[in-house]
Order: sequence, then C-alpha cells, then structure tokens
Amino acid sequence: MKNLVTGLFLIFFIASLGAQEVGLQLYSLRNQFKTDVPGTLQLVNQWGITKIEGGGSYGLPIDEYKALLKKNKLDMVSVGSSYEDLQNNVDKVIANAKTFGAKYVMCAWIPHEDNVFDIAKTKEATEVFNKAGKALKKEGITLAYHAHGYEFRPYKEGTLFDYMAQNAKDFAFEMDVYWVHHGGADPLAVLNRYPDKIVLLHLKDMEKGVKGNNTGHEDVETNVVLGTGQVDIAGVVKRAKELGVVKYMFIEDECSRVVEQVPQSLRFLEKL
Repeated sequence: MKNLVTGLFLIFFIASLGAQEVGLQLYSLRNQFKTDVPGTLQLVNQWGITKIEGGGSYGLPIDEYKALLKKNKLDMVSVGSSYEDLQNNVDKVIANAKTFGAKYVMCAWIPHEDNVFDIAKTKEATEVFNKAGKALKKEGITLAYHAHGYEFRPYKEGTLFDYMAQNAKDFAFEMDVYWVHHGGADPLAVLNRYPDKIVLLHLKDMEKGVKGNNTGHEDVETNVVLGTGQVDIAGVVKRAKELGVVKYMFIEDECSRVVEQVPQSLRFLEKL
C-alpha cells in the first residue's frame, strides 16, 4: 500500500511540472537492464516517470523493446549518439532518433587522448556538431552536446566551453550539473550566461567533500540523492523554470544505490 501511495504521489508531481517534465536517463539503470529489461522499465513506470533518455534496446529486438516502452507508457524523447556517428554517419543517427520518435539527440563525449583537450579539438568538435546539427534540424531533431567537465579549461577570457557555446549555430547543449560543477564551473552561472543554448538538463548531485578536476571522470559512487550534495540543484531547477527554455530535466544517478535514490530525488524536486 505504501509503494502504491508513493507511486501515485510521484505521478501527480511529475505530471504537474507540465512543459518542464522530469525524466530519467536510462544509463542510470544500466546494471538492472543487464538482467531484467521488462522489470526495469516497469520500475521506471512505477516511479511515475514517463519521459526517458536512452537510445538502445538492451539486446532485445527493437519492436519488442518499443512494445515494452508503450506498455509502460514511456516516451523516448532523447537518444544518445557517439561522436563518431555524428561525424561520419549522421544518417544512422537520424534513423535511430526516428525509430523512437525522439526530438533530441545527445552526445556525451568528445574522444581525446591522455586528457589532452585543447582549442584545436574544441574547434573540430564544434564543426562536427554544427554540421550534424544542421542535418538533424532539417528532420525536426535538435542536437545537444552534453559537456563532461574538461571543456571548462581556460581559453582566452573564458573557457573552451565558451568558445563552443558562442559558435554553436546548429546545435544546443544538455547541461549535466554534476559534470559542470566537477569541471570547476558554476552550473547556475552557465545557465544564466547561455539561457538560449541549454535545452536539456541532467540532474545529478555530487557527494560533499569530492574535489573536481578536468578529466571528466569520477567514482560513480559519489552520485548522491538530489539536494544532499554540493551542487546547487535547487537554484538550477528554479532558474530553468523561470527561463522556460529547458524542455526536459533528466535525473541521472550512476551509483549502485540508484533504485533507492531516485524516489528520494523525486521527492526533493517536489519540495522545490
């Protein structure tokens, strides 16, 4: 009975957010998907979440997987893409997005070696994203780059991320507040500086005491319940709602406690 009441409460809360719906990045449940795809999708449904970000089918035939999404009332609004596919096979990216009916494609990593990420790589990536983003835009799909922290290295009067944002003609950004904070930037300040460029959010909090760096890597166990860490989740969510440009806010929790933590994070967001 308690689980039923909690589920109904979360469904009401998420539905009440309207245009800025809280969703889930399915990578959060990657370990659960390894053993039980139907049960894991059912769990997401029980949490009251209807909007998801993903892109694969976890080994299932695509039609079977899509049937499970429909059964659990899950709408794949955003799908992931590799940098390589955006660079060399954008038609594949477009086809995958259309398979799920997704209106957003996100790329979460720019390949680079030995933590060497500089202006040359930044310029290359910006060109790749603009070219691919233009092709996606013609199909009614928005490309959003998910910065991972290494983009906030100094460049001229700002950072490499500033260069990307200022030269993003045909692509936008998905801001993962954890990685922005981890990379030494202030997520709220980034949102305020580029309010028209950030269309998606990853809501993820960082354990207090963790010191960031410019590698884009960290122990996944440092992901904590939203509102209990060192990232200003409340400030970012409040500002995103005020600006009204962020379409979806996806919870992403990569730690081993994800099944226990996501409902707690949803309750925190409700209290805001």
